[in-house]
Amino acid sequence: MTTTLTRKTLAACVLGLATLAVLPGCAVTRGQEKVGAYIDDSSITASVKTKMLADKTVDGTSIKIETLNGEVLLSGFAKNSTEKANAEAIARNTDGVKRVRNEIVVRG
Repeated sequence: MTTTLTRKTLAACVLGLATLAVLPGCAVTRGQEKVGAYIDDSSITASVKTKMLADKTVDGTSIKIETLNGEVLLSGFAKNSTEKANAEAIARNTDGVKRVRNEIVVRG
């Protein structure tokens, strides 16, 4: 019960911080042409991270997520190939994701 509550609280905090980080500046960065694209990428990143933190088969704290123009890059570490595959599936099944590059390293 405590683990679930902690994951949900952490997920809500991540989503809230991601939203706050994007909205005040609304700056266009990383070569993107439109502010909307930057906001969309930040929303995708936050959504993927929230889903990973809520999923018991993935250690969302060990996986880094970056999004650029709808392409999600996963990096970091997984305990096994199943966890790596589950992380990729979560990212692929998130609204707005056009492509996933899975560079997660499996540590045995």
